This record gives sequence, C-alpha cells and structure tokens, in this order.
Amino acid sequence: MRFQIEHSTEYRYPGGASEAYLEARLIPPALPWQEVIGQRIKTSPQASVSDYTDFFGNAVRFISLGSRHHRLRVLSELQVRTLEREVPRLALECPVAEARQIVSSAGPRVFDYLHSSAAVPYSPEARSWARRLLPPAEPLGSALASLASEIHAAFRYDPLATENETPLGDVWRQKAGVCQDFAHIMLAVLRAAGLPCRYVCGYIESEVLVGSLATHAWVEVLVPGMHWVAYDPTNNCRCGRQHVTVSVGRDFHDATPLRGTFKGSNSQRLEVHVSMRRLPEVL
Repeated sequence: MRFQIEHSTEYRYPGGASEAYLEARLIPPALPWQEVIGQRIKTSPQASVSDYTDFFGNAVRFISLGSRHHRLRVLSELQVRTLEREVPRLALECPVAEARQIVSSAGPRVFDYLHSSAAVPYSPEARSWARRLLPPAEPLGSALASLASEIHAAFRYDPLATENETPLGDVWRQKAGVCQDFAHIMLAVLRAAGLPCRYVCGYIESEVLVGSLATHAWVEVLVPGMHWVAYDPTNNCRCGRQHVTVSVGRDFHDATPLRGTFKGSNSQRLEVHVSMRRLPEVL
C-alpha cells in the first residue's frame, strides 16, 4: 500500500513569543515492512533546523526560531509504502515463561523496556492482569492476543476522558481513554509479566479502525529471535499494512511527535491535523 500523509501542527501565541524551540519526531524509519518514498518538513515562519538521532533510535529534527512571532506551523508531507509484516510464528508458539527467559537475557538492549517509566508506573492492576492473562505455560502469541482483546473490551474509547498527562491510575479506574492510554495499559501489563515492550507512535489508515484523524499509538513486544511484534489494543488487532511507524520509546513522552518550549508569552493554543490518503500503486 502507498500512502500520502500530511501532519500539521500549529502553535498560536496570543501575546506573542520571542523564541521557540521544538523537537520533532516526524521522520519514519526505514523498516522491512515500510519504505519512505519521500518527505518534506516545512516551518512557517522559516526556522533554523538540525538533525540528530535520540537514545531510542528516532530521527529528531530540532527546530529553533529566535525572532518574535505569534504563530508557528510545522508541516510534514510524507509519502510511504507499506508491506506485509513477517510474523515469527515459532517465537509466538513459545510458552510465556520460556519467552520471558530468552528475551530478558538481552541485557542492556532491553533494560529500559522492562521497567516502569514516568507514564507507565507499576500498579496492582497491571500485576493482576499479568498473572491472569500471561500465565507461564500459555503460548506467547495467544496470550498477547488475549491481552489486546481484554483491553479493547474493558476500556471505552473516549477522546474526552483523558489528556496527555492524565495519570495511568485514573485510566485504570475510569476504564476509558484514547489510543495513548490503551497502549500504556498494555505496556504496564507486559512489563509486570517481565516481557520487554515499547510504545510506538505513528499513523493508521482506515474508515473502520480508530485513530485515523490524528497520530496513533500501539505497542511492540520483543519475542524470541529478538523480533518486535506489534499489537494495536485500541483496535484489537496485530499491526499490519495500515500502520505506519514513526517513533518509539518507553512511553508517550519518548515518542511524542512534537514537544518544546517557548519564551515571551504566558499562553499558547495548539491545533493538530493529520490526513492519510491511500494512493494507487505504481506499476
């Protein structure tokens, strides 16, 4: 599948801002199942930019604007092709206990994905779900599918229920949230079970799947053979050609598309728009 994706983020400063500095994680990696055909990132007003790779391997564009302004728009225009993701079936047939022993032996490579983080703390709920849904003798693949299905059934998708910084404990209590919250819940349970996992931010295309009007979030689990397998608990499915990976991390904070600081104004308004359109294949 080939997609044209536009991701627009606009900051408005009612009192004006004298400086603004942003980190943009908007550049998708080249992966066996996705090819970046072309991308252009524009800022208005024009700003200084530099690129680097962060700790988690994400391509980051640093944007700095040192002149006074009342608005700053960052527009990413992306064309990408996706392929079928290879499923490591033998790894997913492995019992949970054996899989845990194999992948946890990777040491420093998985340390950050095994432990709690700011947005994904340890909790009694996560430990209880891990004992119930990820028992030692269960085949890893069926256990992961059951976990995604349970989250999908137990939590209500409600864009008004949470904000970016809503504590995960509140999500557990109210059983409602958005894709970011669903991903954090799944991460909490997997880490409670001792399985390395990471947060993924990206895009999704569908008229029936949830999350296509903004960036989407899902989870990747490290399985034997050191393969990352992706699950979308919001839509109760394994990720496929309609998912485009952009950035990864321990949680939302590591992979957020845009974050930064500004100076000279006591308030800001933020507008984000994402469009994802399927293009005809080039023969």
